[in-house]
Amino acid sequence: MPQHLAALALLVRDYDEAIAYYTGTLGFTLVEDTDMGKGKRFVRVTPPGSSGCALLLAKAANPDQESRVGNQTGGRVFLFLHTDDFARDHAAYKAKGVRFVEEPRYEAYGDVVVFEDLYGNRWDLVQPKKA
Repeated sequence: MPQHLAALALLVRDYDEAIAYYTGTLGFTLVEDTDMGKGKRFVRVTPPGSSGCALLLAKAANPDQESRVGNQTGGRVFLFLHTDDFARDHAAYKAKGVRFVEEPRYEAYGDVVVFEDLYGNRWDLVQPKKA
């Protein structure tokens, strides 16, 4: 039986704040925003042109979850965003105020730079080397 990752849950402070950031700043597509009642929503976003795994924006529901917003992985890079044009996306994100924690690097596997999202989660923006 074939399997694939459908979504990754990402803790956020507020649904609308997160949607605005991921769609407005990073250019993601809002795939779903379903009201589940009692203040809970099922919100999924995907990178532009993606048909794969989505981010499930999950509003922190208690103090323990709230304490982990922006630090779900202890400060390590958490998400890896592949692009077909590193220079274009790096420049676009810089113009929109995305915080980069380093200068771009050119590694054996491709061009890469680490950035932090609205909450401080670390991402790699990567243009993989062509095989």
